[in-house]
Amino acid sequence: MPLPDVMFCAEQIEIPPEFPDILKQFTKAAIRTQPRDVLQWSAAYFAALSKGETLPVKERFEMPVATQKNNTGLTPGLLKILHNQFSPAKYIVEEELVDKWKDLGLPIQQLKNILLLGNFVDEIEWIKFLALACSDLGGTLFSALKFACEILTTDPTGGASHIQFEMFKYLYTYLARMDGEILEPEIEEMLVTLQDDVAKQGGLIQPRNFKHLNKPKARKENEQPS
Repeated sequence: MPLPDVMFCAEQIEIPPEFPDILKQFTKAAIRTQPRDVLQWSAAYFAALSKGETLPVKERFEMPVATQKNNTGLTPGLLKILHNQFSPAKYIVEEELVDKWKDLGLPIQQLKNILLLGNFVDEIEWIKFLALACSDLGGTLFSALKFACEILTTDPTGGASHIQFEMFKYLYTYLARMDGEILEPEIEEMLVTLQDDVAKQGGLIQPRNFKHLNKPKARKENEQPS
């Protein structure tokens, strides 16, 4: 029986020339992303790298936000990763979403809550899931739409976060109807009030245009304070 190969000295170890750069890029990605489960994320990173898929990497380092409902859960940066991975498709399957969710070390119960809220069955319309996930991040309609603009925009980092008005209209209408307390005439009125800004911006909209969504509704005359 032949003896197994034995490594006698370091000179016998051959290092592929691209190996140092791969490790360098991996280290920079890990520092920028700050994965909660380093082993799970690393496996997902190299699996995506080997398949030529979108890497589970944040575009920039994300500072913790004190106002986030759960600093161990979803963040705008992590949701942006998921969007980059899934946005080429209009519909996705739950199994794949669960896998990508776990790769980022996110709590599975949070995902279940969003899926239950959207009443998704079999296939999931990605943009609707994104809208509900943004709502889970922000807690208010304005915050949800602002997060959506920041994730969907092609503006440079720190820019105005413009998106196409048709996309905003779809997101706003969906979330407003899910809210259950916003009437259809109010939805239509809101969209009409934005038309001037949209026309001036070449069919685009930015969070500054709908910041009045953040203000509480004025009480009707016959309403009494609680």
